[in-house]
Amino acid sequence: MSRQRRKSQTGLMSLKRRKESQAAFLFLLPNLIGFVLFMLGPTIGSFIMGFTDWNLLNSPTFVGLGNFKELFGDSLFWQTAGNTAYYVFVKVPLNLLLSLLVAVLLNREIHGRNFFRVICFLPMVCSSVSVALIWKPLMESSSQGLLNHILGFIGMGPFPWISSMEWAMPSVIIVGIWKELGYFMVIFLAGLQGISRTYYEAAEIDGAGPIRVFTHITFPLISPTTFFVFVTSIIGSFQIFDVTSVLTQGGPGNATNTMVMYIYQAGFKFFRMGYASALSYILFVIIFAFTVFQNRAAKKWVHYD
Repeated sequence: MSRQRRKSQTGLMSLKRRKESQAAFLFLLPNLIGFVLFMLGPTIGSFIMGFTDWNLLNSPTFVGLGNFKELFGDSLFWQTAGNTAYYVFVKVPLNLLLSLLVAVLLNREIHGRNFFRVICFLPMVCSSVSVALIWKPLMESSSQGLLNHILGFIGMGPFPWISSMEWAMPSVIIVGIWKELGYFMVIFLAGLQGISRTYYEAAEIDGAGPIRVFTHITFPLISPTTFFVFVTSIIGSFQIFDVTSVLTQGGPGNATNTMVMYIYQAGFKFFRMGYASALSYILFVIIFAFTVFQNRAAKKWVHYD
């Protein structure tokens, strides 16, 4: 009887697990359908499209690796790749350093720190398009632009912010940092507040100065947070599009034309969907390679203890 009872109990448990699995699958089904239709399907479709020549009107023509061969000989592609690299490798370190500095300052017991935290985070609430629309009149090249007008009081400027090939990309970088600084500041604050006070108390007893405390306690303990900020900032910066599209339209002289903007132009301005798909997969390979490199390099400086 005991064996039969155990078998019946086992059968009931397995039946219960099957019902729970079926219920879980039904709850997940809408998301799975959405993922297949709007993520997996288009991803596979765009990969196949990269080997074709298609202008959205006629039937696609298979060209093999023709799009990729043309891409590596395209001077505009190399220019946009260079612009994107300039944006990423200047903006990401500055954004990381400034957001960490602001987080450290606003983690202290200062009067009105919650107000300053809100002020710093507010730009992140705005869409990138609205941010670009706000900054565009501020960066007017004439002395009537607000930034040049303010700088004029201290004897500087006027600067040709978004009308000069030399200043256009730095201007875009300034806007990008201004928008994202508050978001990364909040992430750094979370990391800083997760550090136990006992470490700082021990360092204070040992007579360690603020620089030594930061380099030997704070930074190692927030290294996972720093790694997350670094990776997500690089991935997002490689995909810069909306700010440059509204603020500079890729100009002047393609000085701020980025890879994502070129993908858009190739697909919806020149109606070369196959070439645009090939460009998008080159961008994917670049981002993937950087992410893999960062994950391997992180083993040397990221501490999860």
